Amino acid sequence: MTNRLAKSQSLYLRKHAENPVDWWPWSEEALETARREDKPIFLSIGYSSCHWCTVMEGEAFSDDKIAQYLNEKFLPIKVDREERPDVDSIYMQALQMLTGQGGWPLNIFLTPDDLTPFVGGTYFPVEPRYGRPGFLEVLQKIRGFYDIEKNKLNDLKSEMLEGLRKSVLLPEAEDLSEEILQKGLEVSTAIISDRYSQQSFPMIPYGQAALQGTRFNFESQYDGNQICLQRGLHLSLGGIYDHVAGGFHRYTVDATWTVPHFEKMLYDNGQIVEYLANLWSAGHQEPAFKRGIIGTIDWLKREMTAPEGFFYAAQDADSFTTSDEAEPEEGAFYIWNYQELENLLTSEELSELSEQFFITSAGNFEGKIVLQRKQAGELSETLENSLSKLFELRYGAKPFSVKTFPPATNNQEAKNNNWPGKIPAVTDTKMIVAWNSLMISGLARAATVFNNSEYLELAVNAANFIIKNQWVDERFHRLNYEGKAAVMAQSEDYALFIKALLDLQQASITSSNTNYWLETAVKLQDEFDKFLWSLEASGYYNSPSDVSGELILRERNYIDNATPAANGIAVANLVRLSLLTEELYYLDRAESALTAFSSIMKKSPQACPSLFGALDWYRNQTLVRTSEAEISSLITHYFPTTIYKVEADLPKNSVGLVCQGLICKKPSLSKQELLEHLEQSQNRWTK
Repeated sequence: MTNRLAKSQSLYLRKHAENPVDWWPWSEEALETARREDKPIFLSIGYSSCHWCTVMEGEAFSDDKIAQYLNEKFLPIKVDREERPDVDSIYMQALQMLTGQGGWPLNIFLTPDDLTPFVGGTYFPVEPRYGRPGFLEVLQKIRGFYDIEKNKLNDLKSEMLEGLRKSVLLPEAEDLSEEILQKGLEVSTAIISDRYSQQSFPMIPYGQAALQGTRFNFESQYDGNQICLQRGLHLSLGGIYDHVAGGFHRYTVDATWTVPHFEKMLYDNGQIVEYLANLWSAGHQEPAFKRGIIGTIDWLKREMTAPEGFFYAAQDADSFTTSDEAEPEEGAFYIWNYQELENLLTSEELSELSEQFFITSAGNFEGKIVLQRKQAGELSETLENSLSKLFELRYGAKPFSVKTFPPATNNQEAKNNNWPGKIPAVTDTKMIVAWNSLMISGLARAATVFNNSEYLELAVNAANFIIKNQWVDERFHRLNYEGKAAVMAQSEDYALFIKALLDLQQASITSSNTNYWLETAVKLQDEFDKFLWSLEASGYYNSPSDVSGELILRERNYIDNATPAANGIAVANLVRLSLLTEELYYLDRAESALTAFSSIMKKSPQACPSLFGALDWYRNQTLVRTSEAEISSLITHYFPTTIYKVEADLPKNSVGLVCQGLICKKPSLSKQELLEHLEQSQNRWTK
């Protein structure tokens, strides 16, 4: 017997289709039913590759007693946060206000009349454990509170609504000064230098902002170059990277970058590819960075690229070790035991592997081994051959012969297919515009830095799929399930795809289709402005004006998390568009948005690194007009707030013009002078 979620396109929602819980998807019908029956709403939000979401699905949501009570006393609604990040954002903020912390699964209770949250939590076990009460007891107490404590409930609602409404109001604007920019870039540098956290996340929005700051001459207590280099080394050498088959895991559960939380998210990998390529172009030409990029793009081609050209969303952390298992095991596809290594490798190979990787018979993860490198540099041919043997054990064939590896799209496929090697983790095969855009940008930058046409072709194919399939009735859409567009695009989809289009325009600037990418970006920006720009406050709302009626408020995303904030990316796009089109209203809009967010940038610089990246674009925007040949040599360097234009009609005897916003420097009479003018423009710090 299945519930309503069996008809959902979302893999995450379908995972709950056989629960005894009478789940509803987020819809006007569900909300109206809760109002009519005066049932508090139990809103549960997660995503397909979330480990503890999977645990709770198999425990509390599969328990008959819990389901019976939940169905009788509440209106249970399931939301895939990857489908509706606007819903997730509002209630994650509410959960943090209620409990002081957040995470997924996000489980929160709403009043049916106005959708106000009044109690919330994350993982709830069936029976009391881990210092957490049993879920049935939680439900009984919450329903009792809802029925009996009406005055307290109303007071709590008023306080919560006031808090949420205040959260979208920003203080008066500040000046967009160099001092604000310097502080913001330094704070990002400090954040990625912190060695005291219990877990290790990529935090690429902070890394990109810190890297942008390395070109300036301001005095600082931080060695930004060394810190950015170290972040790249942690990523490329640590257990967060799959040294056998490429691709980066979500994060590590320790401070030493050793044991990952094993899911692989497209959005992490796209950002990391771009960051490592930028590090390389900034002069940090560490072989491990190049190996990480090559391996990740190999993984992308092999396991994450649909036949139609777009990229899949994610791979689970958990997988089965045998087809007889009831539940998958975290990391099973990626970890090794010492006996496997002894049986597979010669003594000389195992000895060299142990010299370069942290390998002991006791292991470093529950008696098993997660591969983590000890030092940077090239890996020897012997080591690469040993890693190829591990690849063959995992995939059932040698790396060069596995061009594509078909995804398991659910647990039954994973268990029932006759895999030649290990049983793989489940892949969520939906297409998300924002996440594809991050990978397109990463590929475009890697293609430019390493002069690799294959990387650019991958990016172009994905972008073309989005352009051809995601506009329905003249409106841009966020998701694609099996060839069908779904869910209106949100601010991150607009902002990140416009960025991707501009990155493609620059990566293909010497080709015939460069105008196509710019024209598409302009078209999409027009739609973005029409449906999501805030006329009253400036900046972009999370969701369009015509589809946000069921939400209790409209937010403007400016806080960076695992992905960059939409408004930070959007402002940088506006500056780039103003340089490429010479239309100054884009620059006016960028200034308006930055002014709107300037108070939060001054007060909480740790929250918004992408806005500081955008402020850098606004203050240090540089346009280089020169020939195709000169662009080809300059564009591989790291000049992060520069746009290139092919210019045939240059002043006599000059090789190019460098323009700082609306002012051009004197014509450059030689290649060396052009480079010097560009470097000066990118580092025009007054102090």
